[in-house]
Amino acid sequence: MRALVDDLRRDLPADRLLLDPDLVTGFVHDEAEWAPHGTPCVVVRPRTADEVQAVVLACVRHGVPLVARGAGTGLSGGANAIDGGVVLSTALMTEIREIDPVERLAVVQPGVVNDDLRAACAERDLWYPPDPASAPWSTIGGNVATNAGGICCAKYGVTRDYVLALEVVTGTGELVRLGRRTAKGVAGYDLAGLMVGSEGTLGVVTEVTVRLRPRREPEHTVAGYFSSIVDAGRAVTAVGAAGLTPSALELIDRHCLSAVDRWKNMGLSADADVVLLGRTDAPGAAGEREVEAMLACFEGAGATWAARSTDQEEADALFAARRLAYPALERLGPVLTEDVCVPRAAVPEMLARIEKTAAESDTLIASIAHAGDGNLHPLLITPPGDEDARRRAQAAFDRIIADAIDLGGTVTGEHGVGLLKRDGLRAELGPVVLNLHRAVKDALDPHGILNPGKVFSRAPGAR
Repeated sequence: MRALVDDLRRDLPADRLLLDPDLVTGFVHDEAEWAPHGTPCVVVRPRTADEVQAVVLACVRHGVPLVARGAGTGLSGGANAIDGGVVLSTALMTEIREIDPVERLAVVQPGVVNDDLRAACAERDLWYPPDPASAPWSTIGGNVATNAGGICCAKYGVTRDYVLALEVVTGTGELVRLGRRTAKGVAGYDLAGLMVGSEGTLGVVTEVTVRLRPRREPEHTVAGYFSSIVDAGRAVTAVGAAGLTPSALELIDRHCLSAVDRWKNMGLSADADVVLLGRTDAPGAAGEREVEAMLACFEGAGATWAARSTDQEEADALFAARRLAYPALERLGPVLTEDVCVPRAAVPEMLARIEKTAAESDTLIASIAHAGDGNLHPLLITPPGDEDARRRAQAAFDRIIADAIDLGGTVTGEHGVGLLKRDGLRAELGPVVLNLHRAVKDALDPHGILNPGKVFSRAPGAR
């Protein structure tokens, strides 16, 4: 390790390296509860693609694992450090290099914070749609690594739908450009798309070119209160069956509402056990029709109260509660976060199974969801230091994954596999498809240095 650090000191400015254990500690894990992590020998914070390339080449020469890290907001352990390895932080790569209003694209370094890009685009009447709940803190590079989605993805898609091109350092230390700036192009395989969602196992992203949209119309909000989470799930199915594509359709259960109320005193849990929030940004008469149709779906599914919000401040407060749910629940104890996604028609059944799992495992499971595209986030909360509760929660976590697969779903909609979902991924893909993934990994990272042990890749030293 000393030889590796000497090489890095030779190739990089001195301020790029962190060796002080007290400083290194802040880079060893993401927000995934109970995901294991190691202690790296050094944290490197490059500013340029050439510096990233120098780090990768040094790791190749010395056979040392490399973990790329954005803001550390992940929830699967994908950015967790490996003992004796290198953590490459993109925290200093924060340049918005270009916003082109004609081509409707932006070129950014991977450390740019999602909300900072969105704000810069808004100044030019443009919009970058992917909006994970962590948008005020998470980075574009991290969003690319996990193919992040967010509240508006039911209508506008996820990160992969907006990535046009990438600059990447491969596992052999080659600096390459993948994709293109043009609106269309089918020359060769979609290697840029392959990188999106690969969680740092195929390359280290040094630049991202994303497509943009024109600034959209103001949204209209519909809120529905339900006495049963399954009834709220039926409303979600009804919205899809009615042919509606809301710009957002979010679910918050009573546990989340109560936690937000205790923290922020918003008074939401006094009125509802479950809140379903719908939005439409369709213009003019089309928007009015969509609002009325959504209301009819909510009422037909058994809403105890449903109405269009005429107060923008009130509407924004409801969506703020949705974003506050996770940090509010963290105040109660360790939170193990699920991220399963099922077909929209299966949402009621999946919600019912989650409730059954909570009861039978004696585990507090709160639910929030990007319900419009079937992406559910059951949040498993345990009392601090209660090992028996932790074991029950882990069993419930595994059971929820199995139920999602059984209903034709997937183990992760937007958080990634990381360390927490590896068994679930194997169950979902099967051995033949898993070997196809490993063949791609071996081709792009033949030395096995990029984020080993994560997703499906082998642990350091394994064959």
